[in-house]
Amino acid sequence: MIKTYKVMLLPNNKQRTKLFECAGVSRWAYNWALATQQENDKNGGTFLNDRELRKILTQLKKQKEYAWLNHYSNNITKQAIKDACQAYKNFFEGRAKFPTFKSKKRSKPSFYQDTVKIKITKTHVKLEKLTTSKKKNRQKFNYVKLAEKGRIPTGDNIKYVNPGVTFDGVNWWFSIGVEEVENKNQNYTDGIGIDLGVKDLAVVSNGQKFPNINKSNKVKKLEKRLKRLQRELSRKYEKNKIKTEGGEFRYRKTNNIKKLEFLVRKTYRRLKHIRHHYIHQITTSLVKTKPEYVVMESLHTHGMLKNRKLSKAVQEQTFHQLKRQMEYKCAWNGIKLILADRFFPSSKTCSHCGAVKEKLSLSERTFVCDECGNQIDRDVNASRNLKKYGESIA
Repeated sequence: MIKTYKVMLLPNNKQRTKLFECAGVSRWAYNWALATQQENDKNGGTFLNDRELRKILTQLKKQKEYAWLNHYSNNITKQAIKDACQAYKNFFEGRAKFPTFKSKKRSKPSFYQDTVKIKITKTHVKLEKLTTSKKKNRQKFNYVKLAEKGRIPTGDNIKYVNPGVTFDGVNWWFSIGVEEVENKNQNYTDGIGIDLGVKDLAVVSNGQKFPNINKSNKVKKLEKRLKRLQRELSRKYEKNKIKTEGGEFRYRKTNNIKKLEFLVRKTYRRLKHIRHHYIHQITTSLVKTKPEYVVMESLHTHGMLKNRKLSKAVQEQTFHQLKRQMEYKCAWNGIKLILADRFFPSSKTCSHCGAVKEKLSLSERTFVCDECGNQIDRDVNASRNLKKYGESIA
């Protein structure tokens, strides 16, 4: 089992500049590989695999025009060329659209590191060839500080997989996979059913309720700040609007606009981290109870977003993130995860007698059974039905 760790980096100014340069080299190599493939195809050549492309690039590095590539790690260009070739294969096999060139403005800055060359301590990670100097005092430049001490396991017997560095618009992050042994032979408790919703994020069959964090004062204040910053940014753009000779309008990006854009990105990132951290708390607390199985709804979120009155609330709940976390955390702990069929009537079925109600509007928050007269909260009722669904399968 491979467990991935993702830790924020704390580079100094020179290291930050070098990280952006490495990401630029990765983007350049990816675009070069695509351009070479397209030119080769026009000339009637067969598909070039990544090994052939890397041989061509090695010869290019000997030329004066491409000598600057020697100042960066060879593994950055190696992985970028592999990704470009894989993108072509995905297109030919019908798994993806035709690969396009990476834009500097729109693509996410990232690059790959080699597992052999990388070194991880409790406080730092050593990245390959941030400096070309071999002097001991200059080698310290390769060590980038980690924001969390001792988060990534270290040792001689630990095997690392697929290390990478990415930039999310605000901070640099380091991610790496670690091979670990699966947890088995646990004393499991009774299974649980989880009903997801907008009023409460999750209602569990054992009686637990996890409220909607988007209704908390902390999130509301951040959303209010975000709106204020967006309005201020819009006004700045309007003030710096320039009319060209052709009659079209262009916007001049000043330093104040760049500062505001950074604050907007930072606020967006803060909101995202609060929501994801809250979901991590929920999923971890549920897995720690060691249930025999977990049953969740397979929601059609794409269809739910078409409802203009609920689309924003559904989007903010990030149901996909909760499902994703439950999948890998259940796999880590040997717990069976069951996804109920999309058309399973969990809310319309009585958890007491099993009778199915024909109509149940969203405004009816209390489920009243027409057969046995049972009255229960609709979300609690749905979670109990999901638990029974799991019992029938497990």
